[in-house]
Amino acid sequence: MSSLLTSSRITPADIAKELAFFAVIAFMMSIMILGVETVDRPTGLELALRWDLVILAIASTLVGRLGLIVRRERMSRLLQSALIVISAVMVFEMFVRFRDMDDRWAAPVTFDMAFQSVTSVIVFLSMIAVVFAIAYFSASTKRVVTEEEKAQSLSARLQVAYRTNTKKIGFVGILFFFIFPLLFGENRSAIDLATLVMIYIMLGWGLNIVVGLAGLLDLGYVAFYAVGAYSYALLSQHFGLSFWLCLPMAGLFSASFGIILGFPVLRLRGDYLAIVTLGFGEIIRVVLINWYDLTGGPDGIASIERPSFFGLAEFSRRVPEGVTAFSDLFGIDYSSMHRLIFLYYLILILALVTNFVTMRLRKLPIGRAWEALREDEIACRSLGINPTNTKLSAFAIGAMFGGFAGAFFATRQGFISPESFTFLESAVILAIVVMGGMGSQIGVVLAAIVMIGFPEMFRELAEYRMLIFGAGMVAIMLWRPRGLLSFRDPTILLNMSKKEKVAGEKS
Repeated sequence: MSSLLTSSRITPADIAKELAFFAVIAFMMSIMILGVETVDRPTGLELALRWDLVILAIASTLVGRLGLIVRRERMSRLLQSALIVISAVMVFEMFVRFRDMDDRWAAPVTFDMAFQSVTSVIVFLSMIAVVFAIAYFSASTKRVVTEEEKAQSLSARLQVAYRTNTKKIGFVGILFFFIFPLLFGENRSAIDLATLVMIYIMLGWGLNIVVGLAGLLDLGYVAFYAVGAYSYALLSQHFGLSFWLCLPMAGLFSASFGIILGFPVLRLRGDYLAIVTLGFGEIIRVVLINWYDLTGGPDGIASIERPSFFGLAEFSRRVPEGVTAFSDLFGIDYSSMHRLIFLYYLILILALVTNFVTMRLRKLPIGRAWEALREDEIACRSLGINPTNTKLSAFAIGAMFGGFAGAFFATRQGFISPESFTFLESAVILAIVVMGGMGSQIGVVLAAIVMIGFPEMFRELAEYRMLIFGAGMVAIMLWRPRGLLSFRDPTILLNMSKKEKVAGEKS
């Protein structure tokens, strides 16, 4: 009989002691932070106990510690799968119970509710104990993992499948995004959320040129986003230009600012480059706040013109004389969803154009120059590549795509202010690139869905968003330090058979 444990046998008593120790620590750390809340009553301030949150913190700690035990002891996939399923069911059950509460996380709970949660935890721990007991008493022999089995691990197989089926995965993803509005119909929140995710995908792809391909750490990318948004808003209001005329101009303005930023940082690398780009982003925001006559200062710019249907029709119910309504143009009933769906497809097309241009550029000499600069700037110079032009082109093209996204953001919102372009936006965009895998286009899509889509779906967890965000980044750095789907051009050996690889290594 094959063993469920692959290393030395760990006793249930050892597991129980370790879990109890961390449960006590979790209780001591959470009881004063999560378990007690000051409530303003008519009779004065009172302390309300929230045992459910304390229990959830302890349960989450136990789940995480169990995962580390499984990884440390190199337990079998069967045991890992059982623990994952049980933990997921437990956390989901407690999450659903919290969502059913009237005041969503903030209200004090009764003894009955706390007792139910304690019962759930006991059942959860009992199921875990059963799984470990089966593993312990079934471990009669030790199983040695061969090198060939290590090479064929799940992570390796997924990586190979991703590399060999990139085009298929991309095609399926594009098809899904195109039929997305058909799947959700009149669901405004779903379409609006998908549009927001697409904006960050486009921003991530733009920053991926600078950070992922050229290896230039940019902490002020939100500045180009802001330049594009304000360029469209000002051109539209002061000169009466349409969105379709302002869109390329916003990209050109942002590209110009990218070149302006590029010149002072030509000789900087690493942390110094990051500090300068961070300062550039803050300078743009401060200028937008203080240049009241032009930008409106903290009040921002309101009543920004919405895009028309390629200049042929407007999406309003009542249109001026001589202007065609979108519903009349196609002979359909008016619906406010028409504008939302059009904006969704518009940002989808812009994002696909960004992806297409990026993929084409990385196959051209300029793209190879970016990658050479990323790997070693000194070697890049010795090969005759001009680092100045390479850096400036990366900043300019990345900034241009950020400007396009900013112009779309302005026309979608109808209002912009400096508060929409803080450093937090730059941090989120950079985190999307890093988490997805620097240089990976599909990785950026996955990271944007995880970091933007999921928090918006669970708005009641908004106060814990940064906590979850930080934990996710730490987990990625520990288990996937190169990102979810890191990209590197394959070497010649990857296309050889196993025999050819062995022969090449021996020679």
